Amino acid sequence: MFNNPSQSPETNTTFTEEKEEISVIMPALNEEENIESAVNSVIKSFKNLGIRGEIIVVNDGSTDRTEEIVSRLMKSNDSVRLLTHSHPEGIGASFWDGVDNSRGEVVVMLPGDNENEPSEILRYFFLLRHVDVVVPFLFNREVRSVLRNILSGMYRFIINTTFGLNFNYTNGTVMYRKSILQEVSYRATGFFYQTDILVRVARRGYLFAEVPYRIGVRKRGVSKALTFSSLCEVVKGYLRLIKDCYFGGEKRKQTFVDGSVSADRYKDG
Repeated sequence: MFNNPSQSPETNTTFTEEKEEISVIMPALNEEENIESAVNSVIKSFKNLGIRGEIIVVNDGSTDRTEEIVSRLMKSNDSVRLLTHSHPEGIGASFWDGVDNSRGEVVVMLPGDNENEPSEILRYFFLLRHVDVVVPFLFNREVRSVLRNILSGMYRFIINTTFGLNFNYTNGTVMYRKSILQEVSYRATGFFYQTDILVRVARRGYLFAEVPYRIGVRKRGVSKALTFSSLCEVVKGYLRLIKDCYFGGEKRKQTFVDGSVSADRYKDG
């Protein structure tokens, strides 16, 4: 790991920091109390880390002032953009909508609840010289309840055991080289979407790095992650992924998008 990745002597023709731009996709459902702080935190991190980027807020059918607040922020900063769903479609659907409308070569999801400190994942932006995916895992699990940590551990064990992987965490603020997402054969729309993507790209052999990051405590509002409807979405997504991986066309294979770090590395080897 580099202390200052932007000054690393190593280079990669796939990744040129002066040209690369990141698109931060920010799903928001009734986040009027948090969205302004979440957007401003990303803008501050862009500046502090010397990263070129945009913020795409995906207003997922909010009925509060979320859209109004983002529209105001857009007037003072041209890096902020807004997509709006007429009704809630899910965090996965919001992510994919953001991907399809993004300008950056790299994409990452940061939720509009302001629970995540953007610099915790954006500090690893230049690591994408060497891999196609950066997967964060929590090192300050104590900020979450004992129940949530237990459920998270069980979830991780089930995913890793089922698909023959060894991830430390699969639901975080993952950074992807956008081009590799074009090969994802199925787009989950609910809370399982992040795990679904990671399993599919890992089984294809794409190079990834796991990195530590910390989260804060949600200051306002209630998390939408631990609800019965979210659990149903996860179970449905899990069963679909089993079907695709073991009974469908999502087999283990090493085929890569041209220009990806993985393609270049395996070619050189």
